[in-house]
Amino acid sequence: MIGLCLGLAGTVWAQVPTPAFTLAWTHTIEKVRWEEDYRVTPEGLVLGEARVKGSGAGMEIPDGAQLREGGWHYQRQLPPLQPLRLGRTPEAGDYQLCFNQHCHWMSTWLGPPQASQPALELWSCELATYIAQPSASQIAIKPGTDPSSLVADWPGC
Repeated sequence: MIGLCLGLAGTVWAQVPTPAFTLAWTHTIEKVRWEEDYRVTPEGLVLGEARVKGSGAGMEIPDGAQLREGGWHYQRQLPPLQPLRLGRTPEAGDYQLCFNQHCHWMSTWLGPPQASQPALELWSCELATYIAQPSASQIAIKPGTDPSSLVADWPGC
């Protein structure tokens, strides 16, 4: 089963069993929410639609964006990202991963952002099918388990 891996330089810190997700965060200067929808494919993470509730410093709205429901909606044609690189620091706040109609702080899997580890990568990967004693930073499921049934047991939900 393919899913989402979180880590750095190919080292897996956590696995999330989802075929699609929304990456969401609040812009550090303008304080507006930004969301990007991704599909998890064998080739990498495919960006679908992106949304932002405003514009400002470093937040130029691309040509062709449409204003709907109080936010700018747009799509960019990018090749699959493998990996998607993110900066993650205490000053900037945490990202959210949204899937199965629930949003979870990235710290659910990785702990809070730390200045000593300011980078994170997301990529598509083959999920482990079983981990004997998973730690709080690892997500793994047995074959046939419905991933949505695991959400209620995750810390921070």
